[in-house]
Amino acid sequence: MNTTLTATSLDYIVIAIYFLTILGFGAWFARYTTSTKDFFFGGQRFSWWLIAMSCVATVVGSYSFMKYSAAGFKYGLSSSMTYLNDWLILPFFILGWLPIIYFMRVTSIPEYFEKRFDRKTRVAAIVLILIYMIGYVGINFFTLGKALAPILDMNMYVVIVIIAIISAIYMHAGGQTSVIMTDLLQGFVLLAAGLSLLYLGLDYMGGFNVFWENLPNDHRFPLAKFNEPPKFNFVGIFWQDALASSVAFYFMNQGTLMRFMSAKSPKDSFKAVFFVVLILMPLASLAIANSGWLGSAMTEMGLIPSREMINPDEIFLIVANLVTQPGVFGLILAALTAALMSTIDTLITAICAIFVNDIYKPFIDDQKEDAYYLHVARMVAIACAVIGVLLVPIFAAEKTIYVAHGKFIATVTPAMIVVILLSVFWKRFTANAAFFTLILGSAITAISAWFPEMIEPIAHGVSPEGGYKFMRAFLGILCAFILGLGISFITQPKADHEIQGLTIDSYHKAREFFKGGQPNDSFNPKKVPVDYQARDISGLSISDKLAEELRVGVGDIVYLSDQRWWLGGLKSIHIKIEDLHSEEKEKVYLAENFIKQGHFVPDKKLYLEVLI
Repeated sequence: MNTTLTATSLDYIVIAIYFLTILGFGAWFARYTTSTKDFFFGGQRFSWWLIAMSCVATVVGSYSFMKYSAAGFKYGLSSSMTYLNDWLILPFFILGWLPIIYFMRVTSIPEYFEKRFDRKTRVAAIVLILIYMIGYVGINFFTLGKALAPILDMNMYVVIVIIAIISAIYMHAGGQTSVIMTDLLQGFVLLAAGLSLLYLGLDYMGGFNVFWENLPNDHRFPLAKFNEPPKFNFVGIFWQDALASSVAFYFMNQGTLMRFMSAKSPKDSFKAVFFVVLILMPLASLAIANSGWLGSAMTEMGLIPSREMINPDEIFLIVANLVTQPGVFGLILAALTAALMSTIDTLITAICAIFVNDIYKPFIDDQKEDAYYLHVARMVAIACAVIGVLLVPIFAAEKTIYVAHGKFIATVTPAMIVVILLSVFWKRFTANAAFFTLILGSAITAISAWFPEMIEPIAHGVSPEGGYKFMRAFLGILCAFILGLGISFITQPKADHEIQGLTIDSYHKAREFFKGGQPNDSFNPKKVPVDYQARDISGLSISDKLAEELRVGVGDIVYLSDQRWWLGGLKSIHIKIEDLHSEEKEKVYLAENFIKQGHFVPDKKLYLEVLI
């Protein structure tokens, strides 16, 4: 029953190859980043399946493997509740928040707050969102350092610094395009490694029946008990993970929004969200939590020591080390590293976007060329990695990774997610209400960390021992809603014409803003192959016959893309029709600069389609 974590030379080679591959991906796709729009949003050109697959790597952080394996070891199958709760927020996200952000061409959440409310609310949002995302960077660095340090026989902080340097290098070079393409690879690595571990673990124990027979009876239920045990219960997981954490991840996490906004159309964004939530996340839940379930059964079989002798935070690595062969264990460690880097790169890109669009341009200098802001964003990427490393000791002070993550989320997110939801779905929500809800709601939630008795009246019967770290999220959400509703009714909202396109009831105005005119809802979505040629014009010229077939005209926006579907939109561009010509139907003319932006290959046909 040896639980010593050891890696062989072959494992080290696999990890090294992984790092080199990621750096190679980042460097290769960096050539597609020539503007801040490319750096932050990847040019809004990608297909839904590529966005969806890359989102798996973003959603699953390095803390996920450690955190949910530990929960699975201690509490069984109910540890999967967190990732399976995302369906609760799906309608609000795809029918409200995402289309408004996409159509209004909002580059950041704080920018939305200034459009919806005022400058002071934007500043409050900047502070809270940066705390949230930079803190997440620190959590991920801490988790991976804690996992790899004993295996590599290195100081935890040395490991963290090395990982931070690697992350900063490819983030500095490529931005969102590099992030999406590397996360595509890392998403496959995560799922393959996690599901392989499940197969190998079941095979090691003698099959699924043996596993199930040895899994403790109270570990077989898909849901935890309502309000016990204090450290892991249904009501706590609902308020903490299903609402505070998941809603924050989709609505408040600038990185998540930027990923979905990188899709070539809102329709592709919706497809990506559905595929992530309904298919990929259940698979991810199975991949990251299974080692905890396997470890629970293994203790009953005597394959590993008793529960009292094992640190739950280490169960993922203990099981992986036990059931895998040299090289495969290296792949598992690479998956753990992939989980970190894929989450880190998303967060850092988002932080760069907020710094440039919400701090540098509005408050420092908005008169520079786009190339200057691209340089600033790349410098900020390096700074983010440094700050994330400096935050590690704060999270290391907590007893477990699960506690560190839960306490951080419950304290930081409630006020912000309430303000976002009220902003989109209630036009009566006022600027003063938004500002004071952010400030006072966050303050009340933070104070409860020092005075936990504040949580007792709404604790749902959960005992104070460990349970209040979950219920703090409910306290924060409840107080924020009361503040938001109450202050709104005693203050004056903006006039309807001032918030057109920024609330769900004026969704049609957002579409008009995106188009720059009346939306064309009668277009033919057919994909047509065309030959392109450069011409001295400012946009695109298509034939009148093609325009008639697609039911479009001057001023409509079309999408030109390389015909190789597996590129996922890497070589593509949105462009507005400037005029019509009477030549052959499949001939189109476009400006030279758009050919460069689309990275089109000479003498190759393109697909032309209308998406919006």
